[in-house]
Amino acid sequence: MTGICTGRVAVVTGAGRGLGRAHALALAAEGAHVVVNDLGVAPDGAGTSAGPAQQVADEIRAAGGRAVAHTGDITTTDGAASLVTTALDAFGRLDALVNNAGFLRDRMLVNLDEDDWDTVIRVHLKGHFLPLRHAAAHWRAEAKAGRRPDARVVNTSSGAGLLGSVGQGNYSAAKAGILGLTLVAAAEMARYGVQINAIAPAARTRMTEQTFADTMAAPAEGEFDAMAPENVSPLVVWLSSTASDGVTGRVFEAEAGRITVMEGWRPGPTADKGSRWAPTEAGETARTLLAAAEVPQPVYGAR
Repeated sequence: MTGICTGRVAVVTGAGRGLGRAHALALAAEGAHVVVNDLGVAPDGAGTSAGPAQQVADEIRAAGGRAVAHTGDITTTDGAASLVTTALDAFGRLDALVNNAGFLRDRMLVNLDEDDWDTVIRVHLKGHFLPLRHAAAHWRAEAKAGRRPDARVVNTSSGAGLLGSVGQGNYSAAKAGILGLTLVAAAEMARYGVQINAIAPAARTRMTEQTFADTMAAPAEGEFDAMAPENVSPLVVWLSSTASDGVTGRVFEAEAGRITVMEGWRPGPTADKGSRWAPTEAGETARTLLAAAEVPQPVYGAR
C-alpha cells in the first residue's frame, strides 16, 4: 500500500456491503480514518440493521485501522448532518465524502407505482444531496474561517444514469440526477477547496448479481474476477486523496481493469436558418442532422 490517504478522514455511505464496503476497506488500507455508514436495509430498502456497518468498522480496526460505524438514515436532514458530526467527534476533521448508498425497486414504467418511484429517488438522489449539502456547509465554514480544506466528494452514478436501463426508470432518473448534481456542486464548491467527481461503476453487488446474473457471475478459480467490487475502489481512493488535485466535475466509468472518462452532452450537427422553421422544414432538417450524428449507444437491458 502507498498510504495515499494517510491522516485523511473519509465518510462512506452504504458501506456495509458491496461497493461501499470495498471502498471503506480500501480507504482504510491507504491510511484513511473511516466513518462507515449503512442503514442495513434489504436490497429493496426494507428493514434496518446496525450489523453491516459495525462489521466493516470492526474489520478495519482488526486490520490496524481506525473506523467508526454510523447507522443513521442519510436521506433525512438529521441523519446526514450526523455524518459530519460523527467524523468530527471521532477524528477531528472531514476530508472526503463517498456517496454510495442505494437500492433497487425495478419495474417497467407501466408497472412502476408512485412509492417505488419516490423511494428510489429519495435514497439515491436525496441520499446524495443531503450528505453533500452538510459536508459542503462544513467545508465552506472552514474556508471562511481561514482553514481552506483540501476536500473531495465522490458520487456514485451508473451506466443506467448515462444511457438509461430498461425496467429501471426510477433508478436511471436518480442516477442521471446525480450527474447533474455533481456538475453543479463542483462548480459551486471549487472556491472553497472542494473537488467533486462521480463514478459509474460496474461490479457484483446485491443490486446487480440478480439483475445481470450472467454478466456478474463469478469466474473460474484462478481467473481475474472482472466484476469484483474491489476493482472500482482504487479510483475512489485516488479521487478521495490530495493526489487528485485539479480533477473536479468529471465522470468516470470504472469496471474490471478499465477506467474511462465519460464525456457528456455536447453540441453535435447543427443548422441555423436565421428565422423560424416551418414544422415540415424542422423535421426534414432534424433528419438530415441525425444522419450526420453519431448513433447513440444502446440502452442498458435492451433486447
